[in-house]
Amino acid sequence: MQFTTRSPIAIAVLFSSLVPFVSSSFAQNNPAFPIVTPSQSIQETLDAQPGKMLFLPAGDYEISKKIVIRHDGSGLYGPGRIIQTSPEAPFIEVEHRKGVQFRDIVLTRPEGKQTTATEAINVRDCQDLVLDNLTITNHRTRSGVLYLLNCRNATIRNCTISNYMRIAIDDRTASPDWGYAFHCIDGTGIVVNASTGTLIQGNRIVEQELLPTPEVQQKYQLGQFSKKNETKGALMRQEVWDRETVDNWHQGSAIIVTSPKVSDRTQILGNTIENGAQGIDLHSDHVIVSQNIVSNCFVGMKAMHGSRNIAIIGNQFIKNDLWSIGLMPGAASHAVQKADDKQPGRVDNSDGGSLIANNIISDFGYGNAHWIWGNKGNPILLDSGQKPDNPPLENVIIQGNIVQNSGRQQAESEDQQPRYVYAVRVDRRATGIHFIGNIFDPGREGITNIKLTD
Repeated sequence: MQFTTRSPIAIAVLFSSLVPFVSSSFAQNNPAFPIVTPSQSIQETLDAQPGKMLFLPAGDYEISKKIVIRHDGSGLYGPGRIIQTSPEAPFIEVEHRKGVQFRDIVLTRPEGKQTTATEAINVRDCQDLVLDNLTITNHRTRSGVLYLLNCRNATIRNCTISNYMRIAIDDRTASPDWGYAFHCIDGTGIVVNASTGTLIQGNRIVEQELLPTPEVQQKYQLGQFSKKNETKGALMRQEVWDRETVDNWHQGSAIIVTSPKVSDRTQILGNTIENGAQGIDLHSDHVIVSQNIVSNCFVGMKAMHGSRNIAIIGNQFIKNDLWSIGLMPGAASHAVQKADDKQPGRVDNSDGGSLIANNIISDFGYGNAHWIWGNKGNPILLDSGQKPDNPPLENVIIQGNIVQNSGRQQAESEDQQPRYVYAVRVDRRATGIHFIGNIFDPGREGITNIKLTD
């Protein structure tokens, strides 16, 4: 084996890059690397070493209470596995801190205690957080496995989140728009709320057990109303209200960035998402969604509720069943409004100014949810708002994308028809929609419902 000579600076840089991987024996004999020992709990060691990263040697560490980070610059790293035995408690909580890091650790729950209403890691009002190479499995929650609120410049990178969904009740009875509750599958991998400058990169978010099959739907009565108000919700169709069942019982998202008037400057890069409900859900401004693979989610991604300046570039969308890429105003979308005697002023929260470029959409309609939605989906959807007064979508460039009818590759002739209506469906109120250099296989009713313009 040959070694090359390195300068002291180069050696220092190399050593610093290996810090998360130092051995437990080295850490145990070096005071700069505090380590969990049998005589102290993780919490006690963190509190005794304020502002330092705590090394977690290989092994299992059972906890029944949450670990609280109380100092800037603290955190955990190492190959250890933390097992949370209480369904009522998260693993880790961080509030009002700077420079906290968690690297390489494993978080899981034992069988029988995997369903919870809380987060795995709950982070609020923090700056420069790093979550890197975490493995989180069998934490089944509606709240979100990784939950960030009011954070600045957070990084969530190279994490694996598996089996994060649960059976739940989606209760919309408090909303005048809906007025009902129903049985559903729910669960979200990463939740970023009211945060700026977030990087979400290289993560793998996969559900392997709770899939939207007919057998699962029948077992848990998914889609059936569990509660219903006396008055129909304003956005409810009368047919659905009378039938007391809904099709959208597969809820949650692998990644959601929400709070559209606050969340800003988000990068969602190179993530792998499989078997979710919605892959990526955006209620945010100035977002880059690039080089992701979103497979077997009935909705690949959507941006709504006042999402502006979204760049959706170079992604693979595979086996989506309702749409792959959707831009649309939502109930929270509104135009600028001047204050007067009757109402306060509002800043503009309309949708548009976005780019959809160089994405590949394939195997559309061949996902697990095709039996629910049939052939009525559209791979690219530029939709109308949820309410009549929502301002229409405006100024979108759709360039260099491929929508492929994968039915052409099927052996049986009856299976070769496209499993979508149009390659692109556009709300006729939308303005400033431009198409450049795309390859669109026609759907059952054609390429699009409008005239394509360059």
